[in-house]
Amino acid sequence: MEGEKFDGMLMGMAQQCEGGVMELLDHFFGFLSRRTDFFSGAGASTVEQTVLKAMKKYQADAAAKAAKEKKEKAAAEKRRQERLAKQKKEEEAKAEEPRIVEITDEEAEAIEKENKEKKMAEVAQPSEPDATNEEKKDGEDDEEDEADKGKLKPNVGNGADMETYAWTQTLQDLEIRIPFKVSFPVKSKDLVIDIQQKKLKVGLKGSPAILDGEMYAKVKVEECTWCIEDKKIVIINLEKMNQMEWWNRVTLDQPEINTKKVNPENSKLSDLDGETRSMVEKMMFDQRQKELGLPTSEEQKKQEMLKKFMSAHPEMDFSKAKFN
Repeated sequence: MEGEKFDGMLMGMAQQCEGGVMELLDHFFGFLSRRTDFFSGAGASTVEQTVLKAMKKYQADAAAKAAKEKKEKAAAEKRRQERLAKQKKEEEAKAEEPRIVEITDEEAEAIEKENKEKKMAEVAQPSEPDATNEEKKDGEDDEEDEADKGKLKPNVGNGADMETYAWTQTLQDLEIRIPFKVSFPVKSKDLVIDIQQKKLKVGLKGSPAILDGEMYAKVKVEECTWCIEDKKIVIINLEKMNQMEWWNRVTLDQPEINTKKVNPENSKLSDLDGETRSMVEKMMFDQRQKELGLPTSEEQKKQEMLKKFMSAHPEMDFSKAKFN
């Protein structure tokens, strides 16, 4: 929308108004009174109608947005309840399954014969360590690199649930939710929120900041927003400057998460445009291939080209050729 180009400037003004919306409106109408002929250029009724018209326009937009969000929350809650009901039903069905299964005499005889054959095979061949289990065990040990030990496992939103706040992320943005355990409704004038390109400070006035330091990476300040939910929770949305990487923490003084365990399916990958999604999926594929010691997509292309060339020129001897 055309009006959104002023959102960053207006948000900066709103954050400096300790009196909230009323103070912001006071400054706005004061500006119209001092610097324009808005009030003197037309009759009082015209001025009032103009203001009411603008207010009702966006009041309707806000009401529609709130209704949409309420509907989406209700749908999400319904899906959650359905999943819980399905899970409970499956658990109850599993608990009711008979633990003793009757078999025929023929089946019992076949099982007994199979057990005897296994015992004879074990006696005839000394037992050796199960290579598959050993490899699996080694794989489990190697699953987490030495450098990643001690890092937090990402939550379902590819972020982390900390003691005083929680954060989630997609490739494009990051959301921070800070619940304030206070006895009064939190208002904007009670907060200290400073969002810069590489720094972030959030907290209650007169209290130690919840977050205060250099962020993991740069953000688009003009696209960052914050709001108060249920008069207790502050929600901050940060839009990443680099939308092709996962953050391992919000600020550099906070504990890290293991980004290798990030689940892209939880990151709204489907919301990306076709070109960006293809690029991200390629990066994810190459990363998995490297972890498994297998060729990346580029290396696979080179190998395919080499095979085609060798097939087209059987007269050439490639036995002593070296390829990088």
